[in-house]
Amino acid sequence: MSNRPALVLSADEIETLRQDIVAEAQAGRKQTAWDKVQPLRTAQPRQPEAAMALLMVVHERCLEREAALSVLSEVAQSHDRDVRILSALGECLEAARDIDDLNAPPPDDPIFRSAVEKLNAFARTYEGQPEQEPIFFGLASAARMLARQHDAIAERSYRKLIEIDPRNAAYHYNLGLFQKTRGSFAEGVRSNQIAASLADEVVDGYEWNLGICATGAWNAAVALDVWKRMGHKIEIGRFGLPEGSYPACKVKLAQRPLAERTADCDDPGAEETIWIERLSPCHGIVRSVLYRNLGVDYGDVILIDGAPITYHSYGEGRVAVFPHLATLLRQHYQLFDFAGTQETARQLANLSGELDKDAVIYSHSESVEMMCASCWRDPDRDHNHHERMEKLVVRGRIAAPPDIAPARLLDMIDRSIEKQGRCQLYAPDLCAAAGLIARERIDRRRFALLTNN
Repeated sequence: MSNRPALVLSADEIETLRQDIVAEAQAGRKQTAWDKVQPLRTAQPRQPEAAMALLMVVHERCLEREAALSVLSEVAQSHDRDVRILSALGECLEAARDIDDLNAPPPDDPIFRSAVEKLNAFARTYEGQPEQEPIFFGLASAARMLARQHDAIAERSYRKLIEIDPRNAAYHYNLGLFQKTRGSFAEGVRSNQIAASLADEVVDGYEWNLGICATGAWNAAVALDVWKRMGHKIEIGRFGLPEGSYPACKVKLAQRPLAERTADCDDPGAEETIWIERLSPCHGIVRSVLYRNLGVDYGDVILIDGAPITYHSYGEGRVAVFPHLATLLRQHYQLFDFAGTQETARQLANLSGELDKDAVIYSHSESVEMMCASCWRDPDRDHNHHERMEKLVVRGRIAAPPDIAPARLLDMIDRSIEKQGRCQLYAPDLCAAAGLIARERIDRRRFALLTNN
């Protein structure tokens, strides 16, 4: 922050500035909003009410995240002993992170850890005093933002809030939300059920999180009741879970989703955006054969969260991209790398229709696109462009359920290629699994020729 001259604002001036900033941001003019923030930044070191107005502006998501972090750091530095301001600041940290990207690693900006440390100390100092409720509210939010680093502090704070005000529905819901993201699905069911019972009216957020937690806990009866109550046409289907007709969607799959991480291993690892056959509002079957080994693959059943990270455009249509919450069931499909040649786009991939029992030939050359983070998040980028590119030499992977014998799988592929003509596929590991050693040697040489070009 630059050395600006001291500025004193009246209460009316502070409120007018706050309202103007919110209005500009809501109109999509965030740069103008940022310009109007400057008088508050100048005044806030000496005027706590200016600092509180800045926190409200951040809480309303009026600023870009980097700007929000700068403002929060300045306020924390100027008011490091003010329990009211720091409690409110802890709550605002949610607006300084991309919370929709559920599996992101812990943020590295020091304001997050600093807020947890200061509020945790305040919680001990103000034990049993009126200030403890806002302290625990801010502390719970700040600790939750740090991924799995301070789960014990976050959970204790949520439970203290419930102890202070046991009939506050939002407190039970916040605990249930925390439990959902940590994989404690059965506990999340109970917390969201209590929240719903205390609310004066039906709250969509409570319903959604109850349905997700119930699905994650394999409590099909509760999940089905929630989705039907919300107007979904759905019944118990595959895997003993609710199933209806939903459009396919995409998921940002993580090697280590937040719900399956620990404080010592607290990053998502490798990530890949894949398609799923969506069976309910919150779960589905992986329908992409993964490019990398993430410990989950084609045919596995995964749980997704309710808030999309972004949308991917396909011509005039848009497909939601959801975060991976947890893996419900691993089907252990067989996977075999292949390389091949074809005369027309997707000729080899289209042979999948000739295979039995959910087996698939998946062309990574035609289905996998590497993008930087900004392009991946761009909802206006047309993903049809890549998928229409013709590839005459392709690589990919064959996936098949574990009960299909490799020899049977290879025979189905051979018959399909013979019928189709004008294409070839080489899968040396599949030949080896089928016991065809001589063919394996031939396929391995041809696979190497195609993949080394």
